[in-house]
Amino acid sequence: MSAHHPGPQSLIRALRAIVGRRHILTGPSRTRRFTTGHRLGEGPALAVARPGSLVEFWRLLSACVDAGVIVIMQSANTGLTGGSTPNGIYDRPVVVINTLRLKGIHPISDGRQVVCLPGATLHELETLLEPMGRDPHSVIGSSCIGASVLGGICNNSGGSLIQRGPAYTELALFAQVGEDGRLRLVNHLGIALGDEPEEILRRVEAGAFAEDDIDHPEERRASDHDYCDHVRKIDERTPARFNADPARLYEASGSAGKIALLAARLDTFPKDGATTTFYVGSNNIGDLTELRRDILRDFASLPISGEYFHREAFDVAARYGKDTVIAIERLGTARLPLLFALKSRIDDLGRKIPLLPEHLSDRLLQLAGSLFGEHLPPRMREYRDRFEHHLVLKMGGAGVTEARQYLQDRYPTANGDYFECTGTESAKAFLHRFAIAGAAMRYRALHAHEVDHIISLDIALRRNDTEWFEQLPASIDSKIAKKLYYAHFFCHVFHQDYVLAKGADPAAVKRQLLELLDARGAEYPAEHNVGHVYSAKKVLQDHYRSLDPTNRFNPGIGGTSRAEHWS
Repeated sequence: MSAHHPGPQSLIRALRAIVGRRHILTGPSRTRRFTTGHRLGEGPALAVARPGSLVEFWRLLSACVDAGVIVIMQSANTGLTGGSTPNGIYDRPVVVINTLRLKGIHPISDGRQVVCLPGATLHELETLLEPMGRDPHSVIGSSCIGASVLGGICNNSGGSLIQRGPAYTELALFAQVGEDGRLRLVNHLGIALGDEPEEILRRVEAGAFAEDDIDHPEERRASDHDYCDHVRKIDERTPARFNADPARLYEASGSAGKIALLAARLDTFPKDGATTTFYVGSNNIGDLTELRRDILRDFASLPISGEYFHREAFDVAARYGKDTVIAIERLGTARLPLLFALKSRIDDLGRKIPLLPEHLSDRLLQLAGSLFGEHLPPRMREYRDRFEHHLVLKMGGAGVTEARQYLQDRYPTANGDYFECTGTESAKAFLHRFAIAGAAMRYRALHAHEVDHIISLDIALRRNDTEWFEQLPASIDSKIAKKLYYAHFFCHVFHQDYVLAKGADPAAVKRQLLELLDARGAEYPAEHNVGHVYSAKKVLQDHYRSLDPTNRFNPGIGGTSRAEHWS
């Protein structure tokens, strides 16, 4: 800490004066939940601050900037690449500001748009919009584990819904530290809220603005309007969406915590009416390649979603993701964040009591799942035995008839077949797909004696790529115990989880995997942001530098410099 700045204890006293002692956490035991990533990453923090209003948030930021410390913004801490927690050692003290207490969603323009505060979750937004007949950008996936709306914007989150593209907005309210080291409030919400920072923040938090205060600037968008056309260009040699795409980096969008996002204005979407889900099985990747190209090129209606998974991913999720599927079915998505919080507390207890086994919560949840009978429908199980590759295709409106006729004309063949799902089968298929990522983590936890690390890659293949299913050389394949492939198939965004055999060098294997992806023209990451897993490409680094020229917020993200002023 520089001589020009107050010392750590002085700063902690100042932070407590702003939000109260109860909401300033210090010491490893009290801060661990906030300084350890959902999947990876951890590091020490001087304090974790939990503001209860936007004005408190602003005052905390001001105190931290005056003290010269690093600030890491965090909401639900559900990210998969460790980008919302400290990671290792820094050259300055770190203060984590957790925004989950800052709830609030204000519908505007008859619900066609919303203004969301930092602690608003996707599930809360979905619940609010339900009676209006509208949906948020994402409806299942990260919404189930309590992910925040604004976190999706900062991370260019993609989601599974083909017609909506990545989470994106050009209408935001944020705090930024300029070249001169001063904190400024930038109001690009397109809403007249006054001139003084604290007045602006009080009004947006309270929703104290009328329709006449809202501008609808043609030059600024609240979602990615072009994606539907973009994804249909199946002969392009570039991916449909990825984090370093300069077309989708704009102020808060893709900011990865390099500014303090205080509110965002987003489009909502009409709820899909009657939908039908088709379950396709195939033993030939060329078959599914042709299906994807035919639908994107020729159908008048884009699919709502098209989720792919490989047989090995099916098997791991069937055994190690069973409790997740059952929990969502029995308890609903609303209670799932509470279950994740309970899981975290059980693991904290396990760390404190040496006699308890490692991964206590995973063992208990696996036992709980085993008490239930077979949870997957018979037709899904039959297709698992018959086919290596699985595609769950959801269509709505006129697209249902298009897809039904197309699939009837196409199947059955020697390589593939399909069936039209009942409502229960549709729900089960999508929940099964959702459970795959967590199942990989569970598998590692329960097989720690024979496997070690997980490498989770989040990649975007070229839109014209026909060889989308990875074939690894034996020199790499021999080091991997399980390979889980699953994808947002029509966007060509693939999640590839590799559970490494004991003794394999994760850094070396990852380097080899990325070299293969580079040779294929893939981009990575596709939708989870760089965090502390990937190196940020130059276009992304330039975006970060323009937002945060003094490197005060979330330094080191994407392997960038951790030093003040990027030195």
